Parts: sequence; structure tokens; C-alpha cells
Amino acid sequence: MTVQLYDTARRGIFPLEAGPVVTLYSCGITPYDTAHLGHAAVYLTFDILQRRLRDLGHETRCVRNVTDVDDDILRKARELNVHYLDLAAEQMALFTRQMDALGLLPCYSEPRATSAIPEILSLIQAAIDRGAAYRSGGAVYFEASRFAGFGAVSHRDRAEMLLLAAEHGGNVDDPLKRDPLDFVLWQPSLEDEPAWESRFGPGRPGWHVECSALALRELGETLDVHGGGRDLVFPHHECEAAQSETVTGKPFVRHWLHVGLVGLDGTKMSKSLGNLVFIDDLLMRADAAAIRVGLLSHHYRFDWEWHDEDLDRAIARVAAWRASSGADDGRSLAIVREHLDNDLDTPGALDGLDVLAAAGVSVRDGAALLGVTL
Repeated sequence: MTVQLYDTARRGIFPLEAGPVVTLYSCGITPYDTAHLGHAAVYLTFDILQRRLRDLGHETRCVRNVTDVDDDILRKARELNVHYLDLAAEQMALFTRQMDALGLLPCYSEPRATSAIPEILSLIQAAIDRGAAYRSGGAVYFEASRFAGFGAVSHRDRAEMLLLAAEHGGNVDDPLKRDPLDFVLWQPSLEDEPAWESRFGPGRPGWHVECSALALRELGETLDVHGGGRDLVFPHHECEAAQSETVTGKPFVRHWLHVGLVGLDGTKMSKSLGNLVFIDDLLMRADAAAIRVGLLSHHYRFDWEWHDEDLDRAIARVAAWRASSGADDGRSLAIVREHLDNDLDTPGALDGLDVLAAAGVSVRDGAALLGVTL
């Protein structure tokens, strides 16, 4: 038995082929504000996948990084007049408490970008040595055209790539670049920003190189599963794959897993827009079991919109499951396993448990595989 998952790069559902130990890397938060429902949807997806893999007898090693130095956190620290690492520590404490409250499995490792400066500098130098990166104006850029597979993860054409790069802070008009699609590996720091000494001059790392360095350090040259929110496919994951494979000469990821975006009032939920549903607010209305069920009622791969009624329905659903007092004859576990193996079909699993509970059959074991405590 194995789990079948949609792979972004191959654009289809394929069996997750892995050995006894499955390595997973989930892009973590930039800790400058409170975690919201969109974050929870991503990390819950990786949690469910790990639970099923462990149920199948695998050991899982899931790394979730912390981007504790980048444009967003430095800008927020500047606004608040606090040290960026103090801001990161405060927000990470809140984030950890919220994820623990939702019952997420502990990460194998949760490394910070600032912990990997030596690895980042080594990776950058290796890219230069291979002729895929260049120095310009105190910065170092990866030359996208030097990587033949650039675009293989996202399948975007050049016009789409340029648009998405601009939306995600790629500074496509940077005159120091040879090509607008080239991306920064190392950049000079502003006067009030942290800086590390390097052979390229004092500065700080770019966004994409941080994750490559951490993933390679923590899990090795080829990851079994890597992913995050759908908005990270380009440029972040495309650039990660390009720089990592250039340096190692090996496939970076066997299976790309991306989670749909959560919306509110017709717009993607995001910190920049401020249209957020916070985990702490939901925990004041319901227990973790209901919140998990509310999230799992939507398939991970597709965009969806949150409504307050989602939580009300989840509360009622969990209550019905808890009221089913008959013996658990193994059917609930079989139903959940079958649906999870089919591209993590959690909505189908929940519907199956509803049928059993309505017939008076206990669904405790099946719910437990979903991390739902009855």
C-alpha cells in the first residue's frame, strides 16, 4: 500500500515512492505577525500526510523552516522599532503554541535561516563556480537561463514568470541583473539591516537560497516531498529547484506538494491585505478537533473560502461522532485509510465517518488517524 499524491511538477497523481524514512520539507512562516488559517491549512496537510505514512510503517522527518531574516520581517521590525530577532522570537512562540493547540505532530527540525549563513555562502560560491551565478553591484544573482530546467516546476511561460516575480518582490527592473528573471542570492544590507561578512561583501541572503541551504543541510540532496502554499510554486520553489540542482547535480525533489489558498470575502487570505482569520480566535469558539475537521472538510489541493458556518458545521459533526456509542469494528479506520491514499481525500474520509456515526458505529479510530480526538 502507498499514498497517491498530486505532483505539481509532473501535473498528475502518482504514488509516493519512498523508503523506510520519508523526508519532507514544508516552507514555514516569516514570523512578523500572527499565524492565520491559511498557514494552518498548509501545515495540517503535511500533518495528515505524515500520520498516514507513519500508519503505513514509515518514519517521517518533516522540516519546517523559519524565515527569520527577509524583507518582510525587517520592514515590520523597523515599523515597531524592535530588533528583528526579538520580533521573530515573539511570533514564533505564538505560532508554536497555536500549532500545538491544533494537535500538529512536532517537526523533526525547525531551523532558522540565520542559522545557515555558512551553508548559504557555500551554496552561493558553488553556483558561481558552476557558472550559474554572477556578482554585480555588491550582490550575487543566479542566472536563470543557465539552468535548462527553469520552469519545470511551475510550467509558467516567461510573461507569467515576470508577472509573478514582480508580485513576490523579485524586483524585475533591477538594473544590476543580466535578465529580469535572474534572482538574488546575496544582497547588500541597508544601513539599519543585519549584515554578515562574506567574500562577496557584507550583506544578507536572498529569500530562495535560505530554503535550499536549510533543506540540503537538514535532509540531504534529494527530498521525498517538498511544498507549501500554492503561491510558492513560482518564484520560490522554481528558484529553489534551479539553484539546488545546479549545485548538487541531483534531483532536488521527488514529489512537489502544494496546498490551495484560503480566501475570505472573495480574496486570498494574506497578511498584506489584513483579511485574516486567526487560529486563536477560532480556539475561543471551538476545540481543536472541530477546527481540524473544519479545515479537513476542504480538499488540500484546491482554493476555498472560509465562512463562519464552516466552524459551526464542524462543531456539529464532531458532536455527532462523539455521540456514536457502538463498537468500532475497524470500518472507520479502513475508510480513512482508503481516502487518504487517494490524494489525501479528507472530505471523502469525513463523509464516510458521518455515515458510520449515523448508523451508531464508533468512528474513534478513523478520527484518530486524522488527528481528531473524540
